[in-house]
Amino acid sequence: MTIREERESLEKAVLSPRAAFSTGAGDRRIPEEACDIRTCFQRDIDRIVHSKSFRRLKHKTQVFLQPEGDHYRTRMTHTIEVARIARTISRALRLNEDLTEAIAFGHDLGHTPFGHAGERALAKICSTGFEHNEQSLRVVDILERDGRGLNLCAEVRDGILCHTGAKQPDTLEGKVVRMSDRIAYINHDVDDAIRAGILSEEDIPGEIVAVTGESYGERIDSIIKDVVFSSRDSDTIQMSSTMYFVMESFRDFMFERVYKNPVAKSEESKVEGMFSMIFDYYIKDPSKLPEDYISHLDRYSPERVICDYIAGMSDTYLVYTFNNLFIPGAWSVR
Repeated sequence: MTIREERESLEKAVLSPRAAFSTGAGDRRIPEEACDIRTCFQRDIDRIVHSKSFRRLKHKTQVFLQPEGDHYRTRMTHTIEVARIARTISRALRLNEDLTEAIAFGHDLGHTPFGHAGERALAKICSTGFEHNEQSLRVVDILERDGRGLNLCAEVRDGILCHTGAKQPDTLEGKVVRMSDRIAYINHDVDDAIRAGILSEEDIPGEIVAVTGESYGERIDSIIKDVVFSSRDSDTIQMSSTMYFVMESFRDFMFERVYKNPVAKSEESKVEGMFSMIFDYYIKDPSKLPEDYISHLDRYSPERVICDYIAGMSDTYLVYTFNNLFIPGAWSVR
């Protein structure tokens, strides 16, 4: 018996009957031999973490555009926080932590530079629209490894695609990540907004504090426990009706005070212009794209390939590209 098979047997003994088991899972778009050591989901974690798109997350905006300070969240730290919350919930519910982690690490690989401002900008530019969850799936299916993709399991791909949007994931592990994403971003965005001076702890409405707690740690703890105890005897992942109402109120509060705050979002109007100018530059002459993207023009439209290129940029690289294309460089007479 291989180490992988021992692990698969352990899953059968330990995990809930509702969990997604590695045995019988792992259908890939291109069939592969199983690993002797890792289960199919463990293998996908490694493929995602070692990918270029995962590394770029550390230089992508979460909410605040290019904040001055070391402690604001990036898309990378958001991803790690989602993974930790999701694993805590999955472990408590005896679900498959490896599948949960793989989905969590991959869920935002397709996010644009400059966060949701960049996503909105690309959605306006692309005639077919742009959704970061769909782009995340495109990254793992097509764009990574020089166009070969990561060839992930069907369960991981489903969780990545369905972590947001109308369609629910097929697995409970995918539903855990979907829930954890919201838990993470609402709470860490409050923490960053307080750090930025946009909010204070006293600004958080009393009805939210009464249910979730006064501090960041208390809020995370109370919400996670509510999800675990509400989902323990359920066929889905859910919150209590009280916590669901509070979280919806919390989200409304964040949209009003942070996500649409004119101070926090004062630079976002520039993002659309930068995206649009870069897109127009390359659509006029796609041959100026980098070589690894030019190779995609045989299979996809120039518009699609240019959107892939822009979406994959980090914040700093998009600014560098913009400056390189449109800002005159210094010169001197020798």
